[in-house]
Amino acid sequence: MPLTLDHLRRYAIARSLFKPTTLMRAIHKLGFVQADPIRAPARAQDLTLRHRVIDYRAGELERRYPRLALEEDFFVNYGFLPRAHHALMHPRSARQAWTPTRWKQAQAVREFIAERGVVHPREVDAHFAHGKTTNWFGGSSNASTQLLDGMHYRGLLRVAGRASGTRTYAVREEDVPVDAPGIDARLDALIDVIVHKYAPLPDASLGQLVGYLARGVPQWEAARKPALQRARQRLQRARVEGIDWLWPPDERADSRRWKPDDQVRLLTPFDPVVWDRRRFELFWGWAYRFEAYTPAPKRRLGYYALPLLWRERVVGWGNLAVVDGALAAQLQYVAGAAPQEAAFLEGLDAELARMRVFLAVD
Repeated sequence: MPLTLDHLRRYAIARSLFKPTTLMRAIHKLGFVQADPIRAPARAQDLTLRHRVIDYRAGELERRYPRLALEEDFFVNYGFLPRAHHALMHPRSARQAWTPTRWKQAQAVREFIAERGVVHPREVDAHFAHGKTTNWFGGSSNASTQLLDGMHYRGLLRVAGRASGTRTYAVREEDVPVDAPGIDARLDALIDVIVHKYAPLPDASLGQLVGYLARGVPQWEAARKPALQRARQRLQRARVEGIDWLWPPDERADSRRWKPDDQVRLLTPFDPVVWDRRRFELFWGWAYRFEAYTPAPKRRLGYYALPLLWRERVVGWGNLAVVDGALAAQLQYVAGAAPQEAAFLEGLDAELARMRVFLAVD
């Protein structure tokens, strides 16, 4: 039987929405969890993990992070990843070179942090009085904050945790082993992380994601294109309805094991199932857009629309918020009305009940 879009859709859903497990196992299976500061009704990383971690609660990753073998850093986007994956990207060189004066400042700050263990940015600012500087958005911010960001990006510091949402920092010791793999092997491994998380991928989407690796490994820009070509050669490939699709070589996209369940799920805009907007339209026949940064009058779906998945279909979306201690849900449907099957209506009630437990609201 030839491979169809139905096979690919079932494969994408079932392999990503695996049986819930422990937090670390889930992150290892995902390879990377994208983070976003917007809380509507919870942060993206929490909304992603709640479907994949047993009894997960909003904020659990942030609470447990200091005790876990994880790093908060850039990959294809900003988020959380196992230390083994993180190490593949370092030592990292930023696109913008620092002056000798800047490096001297960074070394002084690193010594200050090494003496104290973990520091809050305001401690650095109070001690060094670096003053103010213009940030990326044209506004004013503490120069110490920008210096810490740059030190973190270059691998001099690591995020030790969060204090009321603000990153705290510790010194990152260089841990590259003598027998560390070369650049090509590292890029191949990083691309495999991408493919494992987002497969099956249209060929164009894989190219886009490998382009996003410029955020994680800007120092290897010239090596990314050959790495993409190697990936296209080692991955499984099939042409379905005029599109070239790619997925890991050790998986069968048409296997009967890929069978989505009947559960109704509200997914974050950054969930692996819906992240690739190109694939989304191919699978579900309508355009999903993330509109948090779209002016309100121009929004079609809402500020933070959560795609509503049931079985093999994204049947609509929901905008959720906690209002006066209770969950408020505004749901809309592609067909104009909710599916009237009892299984969907019961599943939706169960999903909203799970959301209330996850958010700890009535």
